Amino acid sequence: MDPETESQQPPVQLLTLVYVTDHGRVLLGMKKRGFGEGRWNGFGGKVHKDETIEDAAKRELEEEAMIKADALVKCGVLTFKFVGNPVPMEVHAFTTDSYTGEPTETEEMRPCWYKISEVPYDGMWPDDYMWLPRVLERGEFIRANFHFDGMSTILDSKVEAIAPP
Repeated sequence: MDPETESQQPPVQLLTLVYVTDHGRVLLGMKKRGFGEGRWNGFGGKVHKDETIEDAAKRELEEEAMIKADALVKCGVLTFKFVGNPVPMEVHAFTTDSYTGEPTETEEMRPCWYKISEVPYDGMWPDDYMWLPRVLERGEFIRANFHFDGMSTILDSKVEAIAPP
């Protein structure tokens, strides 16, 4: 990409999201502070300027749940736009079933295992039920776009399974 074209690309905020699975269960974290507080979610956060997306995902998982992912499998790219915020969030989602350590509560997250068939979607972001079952139950790679008004109203969405890049 030439510099002129690159400067014309709209800015995005790069984020990560990791779902740890283990024998039909998924580890979710209750967000205790900040963006998404009071909701169950995977573990993740912002990508720092000096790190890769995968390194950021591993770092965030360790910071939020005190476990280290041995390997990550990319399962999707989700784009979120919020009314009043001109910068979209581009979330790179991963799963892992290979980790070391014991999930431990931190200042930011309280981890809890759920059977994949009993994921508490009513306590999660309202978009999660639209794509997460396809990842956890069918192993699909998801490309999705969501446009929110506030934190709970989805104005528009598009979710599709695609071939992994």
